[in-house]
Amino acid sequence: MDVANRESAGRRARIGLLQVCAAGVLWGTGGLVVTLLHSRDGLSAMTVSAWRMVLAAVTLVAFAALTRRLRATVATMRTHPVLAIVVGCGTATYQGLYFVSVLLVGVSVATVVSLGLAPILAAVWEHLRARTRPSPREAVVLTAALAGLILISLTAGHGTPAPGDAPGLGLILAVAAGATYAATTVLGHTLAQRVEPVALTTCATAAGAVALAPFLLFAAANHEPVVATRPASLALLVYLGVATMALAYGLLYAGLRTTSGSAATVATLLEPVSAALLAALFLGERLPWSALLGGALILAAVAALHPTEDRPAPA
Repeated sequence: MDVANRESAGRRARIGLLQVCAAGVLWGTGGLVVTLLHSRDGLSAMTVSAWRMVLAAVTLVAFAALTRRLRATVATMRTHPVLAIVVGCGTATYQGLYFVSVLLVGVSVATVVSLGLAPILAAVWEHLRARTRPSPREAVVLTAALAGLILISLTAGHGTPAPGDAPGLGLILAVAAGATYAATTVLGHTLAQRVEPVALTTCATAAGAVALAPFLLFAAANHEPVVATRPASLALLVYLGVATMALAYGLLYAGLRTTSGSAATVATLLEPVSAALLAALFLGERLPWSALLGGALILAAVAALHPTEDRPAPA
């Protein structure tokens, strides 16, 4: 019976890891979409962030209603109001910092720097809280991921000017985004063990939408573009909200039910790999051999994340 339970827990953990990986791939398209919306329609990073959150919140509320999860969503907000709001506001802060850094330093560098810090910080926090040391395997996985991120950071986008003229500020914002993302993932992991994934995603996204909505008013008051006018750009906005936010975070929180926070943050390193490839294809950011090697190291780190079978899965 114990063997069967361990095997079942292992399967759930592997499925959770795949869900987080899928979320990472979807997130990898976000920086490209933000860059296109900024260059084509003049939308600022914070305006796009606000629309992304608002559209995702509307989508999730509609989905919760159609699947009869509104009661669970309301119950989640009532029983865990502070944690749900903090996770939502943390997500909003992370994506705002990340999108601004994308416009200042470029898609590839902003993505790999912000996502590179997250698994290291999350793993350190988990071990500090548990008063344990990383296993040799964990140390190798994190080292490989960090080495890959450094290689991509040093070369991705080389020779291609960033959309903005303050790359130093862009790097600082990317570092801040990484720290925020790590903290939000740890908190989201804690809450994901207690509540239903759709309810958690809906509550957190709604909180983030409320936090970012004032930026739409700020853009209008300063006579800046508030919404895209081209049909293709409107489609990109909808994709950004529905696919890279509502669907991706739903996958993340579902995966976090059976995957540790540090494992999840390493799995989401698929985001910089996909972001770098898209930046090379559509924005002309070059991928030299060292960047390709870095991407291979990241993929190897993700492949090495076979969840341990002795970790109890939530009931």
